[in-house]
Amino acid sequence: MIEVYTDGAAAGDPGPSSAGIFIKNGKEHYEYAIPLGELSNHEAEFWAVIRALEICRDKFPEDILSFRSDSKIVVETIEKNYTKNHRFLPLLEKINHLQSGFPFVFFKWIPEKQNGKADLLARGVLKK
Repeated sequence: MIEVYTDGAAAGDPGPSSAGIFIKNGKEHYEYAIPLGELSNHEAEFWAVIRALEICRDKFPEDILSFRSDSKIVVETIEKNYTKNHRFLPLLEKINHLQSGFPFVFFKWIPEKQNGKADLLARGVLKK
């Protein structure tokens, strides 16, 4: 099972934003820090999941994915497959489409302190 930690960050609401993605595959680790453009923090959190799914589609297309995020809104939206927010709906649809290509994809909320590597990656882009 591939462990995928994601985090989004934004400097402003909206403002310059980024995604941090930390992937663990046994003893192997992959780190990604991706600029996203002008987004809100919540949108950046959704885009971090989207970018991580795209990376996993290329690197681990046959594997089970276990996503961990400190964004309750992202995890709850994906788990319920529902949002009233019109800005999040196309992001949810994109996530659903991407995850349909994997055998299983799990999402779990974790506290911020357990998501430190993804957070550092996301914030590092904004400091540049």
